[in-house]
Amino acid sequence: MNRFEDASTLPLSWWKSSASAAQSDCVECAVVGPERMAVRDSKKPTGPALLLTRDQFVGLVTAVKSGKLAG
Repeated sequence: MNRFEDASTLPLSWWKSSASAAQSDCVECAVVGPERMAVRDSKKPTGPALLLTRDQFVGLVTAVKSGKLAG
């Protein structure tokens, strides 16, 4: 996993989670390439982004859906 300090400088098409709440407490995702994804905080588009492999991204989504990352 890599971190990119200013996600707004990445030339990507970001989309919000379909489960975003009214207060915009969600993440945005973008396809970086065939095997890479980026994830950032929707409230801080100029903040950092995590760059994940496809397997890491699938693992993150699976963990979130199963409730393993519930706060």
